[in-house]
Amino acid sequence: MKLYILLAGVLTTFMITFPGCESNHKMSTSNGLGVTGKVGEILVVCENAIWESEIKECLDTNLTQWIMPYFPDVATFTLVHKTENHFTQGVKRWRNTLFLTIDPEYEGEKGKIERKEDVWAIGQLVVEVIAKDFNQLEQTCKYGLANVHDEFDEFEWKRLIKQFDKTSTNHSREKIRDNFGVDIVLPSNAKIVTKRKNFYRIEFPPASRPIEFVNAGSTDAGNIFSGLLIYQYDFIDSTQLELDQLMKDRDTMLKYNVPHEIEGLYMGTQYDPRIYPEAEEISNLSGTIQGVDVRGMFYFTGKDIHSTGGAFWEFHFVNPKTKKLVTLSGYVDAPPTTSWTHPLREIQAILRSVELAE
Repeated sequence: MKLYILLAGVLTTFMITFPGCESNHKMSTSNGLGVTGKVGEILVVCENAIWESEIKECLDTNLTQWIMPYFPDVATFTLVHKTENHFTQGVKRWRNTLFLTIDPEYEGEKGKIERKEDVWAIGQLVVEVIAKDFNQLEQTCKYGLANVHDEFDEFEWKRLIKQFDKTSTNHSREKIRDNFGVDIVLPSNAKIVTKRKNFYRIEFPPASRPIEFVNAGSTDAGNIFSGLLIYQYDFIDSTQLELDQLMKDRDTMLKYNVPHEIEGLYMGTQYDPRIYPEAEEISNLSGTIQGVDVRGMFYFTGKDIHSTGGAFWEFHFVNPKTKKLVTLSGYVDAPPTTSWTHPLREIQAILRSVELAE
C-alpha cells in the first residue's frame, strides 16, 4: 500500500442580511450551470485601490485562516482578486465570491453584509460588503470578515457533501452500513481495499495536482493519495473519548491493520509538540451525532529508517445502537509542494456527512 498526506458588540459596526436580500449588483438566478474555481479559493471582487489598501491585510488575516496542526501549513482559503470589470467579463460562476463595494448613495449608519446562494451557478455562495465610504468599509471588514469566513467555510464542506451524495459508490456505502451501522458519502469510484470485522480501508481515486517550483516558473504533476479508515471497538465509558486515549487506541488499531509496503513499518501518529494532534467536540451535518474531531499528522514507524507520512483528520463517536466507539479517519499523503486543502476538505465533508444507519 502506498500512502503520501454574530456577536452583540460586532453588530454595532455592521448589519448582516441573508438569502433573499437585494444587492447593489444585479444578481440573476442560476441558469443551472455548476460553479468554477478551486475548492479553498475565495474570489474577491473590488477595485485595485481597495485591494492594495490596508483592507488587504484584514482580508488575509480573517479569510486565510489555518487548519491546524498540519505541516506544511494548510489554509482554509486562498484569495484571488479581480476587478469588477474583469468579473463581469466571464468569471461570474466562481464558487466563493466576495464583493467589497463602496456606494456613495448607501445611507446606512453601519456597513452592511449581504449573503446569497446559487446566484450565477448552482452551489455558489456570494457575499457582499457594502459601505458608504472607505472608512466604513474598513471598519465593516475589520469586525465582520471573521463571520464571513465562517459562512464560506461551512458552505465549502456542505457543497462537497452534496456533490459526493450524487456520485457515491452505492456498493461501498452498503457494505459500510451493514458492518458499522453508519452511512457516509464517498467520492465516485472509492473502493474498499481492506475489509475485516472491525476495520475497513477505503481508497479514493488518486488525484494529480500541480507542484509549484518556487522561482522556477514551472509546474509538474504531483500525486495525491487519500482515503478513509473506519474502525470500531467496544464502548465502555467516556474516558475513551479523551484525546490521549483516542490516540493510543488509534495507534493500536493502525499497527495491526495499516502496514507499509516495507515489512515492519506501519502507520502511526506523530507526537512532536509542533504538530501534536488537536481535538474539539463537534456534531455531524444534521446535528444528530456528537463526537470528537481530531486533526494531526501520521508517519510510518516500526523501524529506525526514513519513512513517508502525511495528514489525518478523523471523527470519533459512539453508535448508540451497536454500543461501539466508531472512528472515521481520513488520510492524505501528498508532496509538500502540492496544496493539501482540496483533499482535506473532501475528508472533512465525508466526516460531517455521517449518519446512523436506519
